[in-house]
Amino acid sequence: MKRLDKYRRFFSERAFWSKLKQFAKAAGVKTVYSALLLYYAYKRKETPAWAKRSVLGVLGYLITPIDFLPDLTPIIGFTDDLGFLSMCLVIIAAFINEEVKTQAREKVVEWFPTVEDADLAEIDDKL
Repeated sequence: MKRLDKYRRFFSERAFWSKLKQFAKAAGVKTVYSALLLYYAYKRKETPAWAKRSVLGVLGYLITPIDFLPDLTPIIGFTDDLGFLSMCLVIIAAFINEEVKTQAREKVVEWFPTVEDADLAEIDDKL
């Protein structure tokens, strides 16, 4: 996670929501759900500072225009993002409670009305 420290400066709530809305369909439901889980865990007052810093680094990486694999590349463009999101989810899993999952699911269903529970469960099962 140390490598992602430099990306924290790119995070802002406005940039996060803008990027997520703009690229939601291209990124896919798993990437969006993972990002939302991290975001809502970050917003919890019970989440410790070290976990929040990790989340900011990963979400900053997600929204930064500088990327290992450009997000404009179909299909593979978000592969690196999902990898970093997944890594951070595992690291802060203890701070992702049912409330966080519910908030993330509600937003995903808003953007992906036909989302399958199995797609979200695949992410949840890794926590």
